[in-house]
Amino acid sequence: MLSPAEWTIVALSLKVSLVAVLVTMPIAYGLAWVIARRRFPGRMLLDALVHLPLVLPPVVTGWLLLILLGRNGAIGGWLHEALGVTLVFNWTGAAVAAGVMALPLMVRAMRLSIEAVDRRLVGAARTLGATPLHAFLTITLPLSLPGIAAGAMLGFARSLGEFGATITFAANIAGETRTLPLAIYTGLQVPGSESEVARLAVIAIVLSLGALLVSEWLVRRSQGTRAHVL
Repeated sequence: MLSPAEWTIVALSLKVSLVAVLVTMPIAYGLAWVIARRRFPGRMLLDALVHLPLVLPPVVTGWLLLILLGRNGAIGGWLHEALGVTLVFNWTGAAVAAGVMALPLMVRAMRLSIEAVDRRLVGAARTLGATPLHAFLTITLPLSLPGIAAGAMLGFARSLGEFGATITFAANIAGETRTLPLAIYTGLQVPGSESEVARLAVIAIVLSLGALLVSEWLVRRSQGTRAHVL
């Protein structure tokens, strides 16, 4: 049985992860489509920048977010002054940090799905009079939907496990930014909290494993769907 405080941690983690995925998904798909379908100078640099959070220490990513989106940051200062939006020390900041860390995995899954769509199908639709937008909406997007869903599940699992960038950018505030990884870390610093840590760790494992299994199932389904179409 979880205590009310532990239920709050779980609910906050789910909220942060869901918002992170929902906000990041259109950005990830747009980047994936550009990288997969367009050839332009700087494409390799864009691809490297998208995947940079995978190799950077998460603390560095959080520090960069502070510089850009903090109260005195170039973007964060404008958000605060013009819109009254503050991301630092707020659950929305935790969602931003989680979304940034999940972005590379989401882009990779979606890009592979888009690249697997046969360009000849799009070309055939164009020769039949379809506009580029209509061909995208009727061919590329539907055939890449399983990859989009798989990327979303990977992003969700990554967001659930995000720690370094979150604690650096959004801090570790009980009831506001203390997600499952931060709560487990906090519990490890307190003597006698082993049972609480174990319960939260089990929940984190179950949620992450479930997301990964769903993602793998979607990838396999995507492969079967493409084979059927071809």
